[in-house]
Amino acid sequence: MDLRAILMGISFALMWSSAFASARIIVAYAPPLASLSLRFFVSGVIGVLIAKALGQSFRLSRNQWRATIIFGICQNALYLGLNFVAMQTVEASLASIIASTMPLMVALAGWIIFRDRLRWLAVAGLIAGTVGVALIMGARLQAGGDLWGIALCVVGAVALTVATLSVRGASSGGNLVMIVGLQMFVGAIVLAVASALLEWPFTVTMSRPLVLAFIYTTLVPGLLATIVWFSLVNHIGAIKAATFHFLNPFFGVAVAAVLLGEKIGPLDILGVAIIAAGILAVQISKQHPSKG
Repeated sequence: MDLRAILMGISFALMWSSAFASARIIVAYAPPLASLSLRFFVSGVIGVLIAKALGQSFRLSRNQWRATIIFGICQNALYLGLNFVAMQTVEASLASIIASTMPLMVALAGWIIFRDRLRWLAVAGLIAGTVGVALIMGARLQAGGDLWGIALCVVGAVALTVATLSVRGASSGGNLVMIVGLQMFVGAIVLAVASALLEWPFTVTMSRPLVLAFIYTTLVPGLLATIVWFSLVNHIGAIKAATFHFLNPFFGVAVAAVLLGEKIGPLDILGVAIIAAGILAVQISKQHPSKG
């Protein structure tokens, strides 16, 4: 793995993890579903314009359209929608930790649903990840963490896992940037309907933090991180690129502590380290497929 790949991987992990802190700021001033719907609409417009400038078209294969719709609903509407709602009461650091377990959930679901063979290293990683999550959850619940908000984050992580599994092989056929833009429109439509049903009438408290957080969330985690991710995958492959997910728990906690002043306890640090080790073990095991 060369220096370029390392820098792209670290940049992606940092941008992805920072989205939770900026989301926490947004939901303090605006309704979560409405603001997220607007974010996806803006990101979708920018994404489609970039795709057209690159010569990509709206002509997608049936598999790509299926992936676009499922990913738009599961990742954007469910995963991010539930996380935005949850972060009205759940700290950004905890939300990022729960979301970062997605690679572990994907490995487990792949084993159960698709009968993927797991090497002993992957099994050890899954066990370690479970232990790490249990440590953090126990500490946060004892400290008075909101159980309903935590449940929403967990359901959101499951939805992201479904989205990830549903798009196996859907990247073939080109038009990747167009697919990214269109799946953002799917999320925007679903969330707009949900907002109209659940949040209307709503109020928005305009402030500088809200505007800056919205712009940052739309452009950096929303678009730039996606572009960096696809560039990284094209450069070193999806399996090696996914190894950088082990940085997400660390960055998520660190960004929340620096920007929002969230307190991190000893059990949080230990749990994050164990989860990161578990994710790394699972991803490394995928680089050497099991022979038996």
